Amino acid sequence: MNNSDAALTLDDFITRFQLQLPHYGEPARNLRQAAVLIPIICHRTPTVLLTRRAASLRKHAGQVAFPGGSADREDATLIATALREAREEVAIAPDSVRVLGQLPPVDSSSGFQVTPIVGLLAPDTRFRASQDEVAEMFEIPLHQALRLASYTPLQIQRRSKSLRVYFSWYQSHMVWGMTAQILYRLGEHIHR
Repeated sequence: MNNSDAALTLDDFITRFQLQLPHYGEPARNLRQAAVLIPIICHRTPTVLLTRRAASLRKHAGQVAFPGGSADREDATLIATALREAREEVAIAPDSVRVLGQLPPVDSSSGFQVTPIVGLLAPDTRFRASQDEVAEMFEIPLHQALRLASYTPLQIQRRSKSLRVYFSWYQSHMVWGMTAQILYRLGEHIHR
């Protein structure tokens, strides 16, 4: 990526996202379904909302994440799952999200096939963190979140398999694991 990435406007992002077909690569293998919302806030300089999960959570405590979780039987679609979870975790009203589409699902280390849903939010959207699930909310400028050069790949061994894990820093936050993988894939999609 180059210096022109800082000039990525919301219109550029929407056009590139919608004109490119997602690259599906290796299919996800996990069967349990989950979804996350990639909430893009339509400020003059667009941002992505991320959370830091509460330290008291059983899984992925303290990690940076998108709002999201496992699908419920009542969820008609994975979009409905992502919107329900975003309402529960950070009080985003489902009708305030303009859904642009989705990226190919990824396998999580906890056994879920996670589908990222890309949605736009008005700049005056108010958020309120669920004290049970979210320790902190913060925003990253969209152009920085999609800058591929800011991610460092690392090969790790897990259950006798070699996996590539990405990580990046934004201010005092380390973004890594599935969250970094999803942002990296979205960056690849936009800059292809």
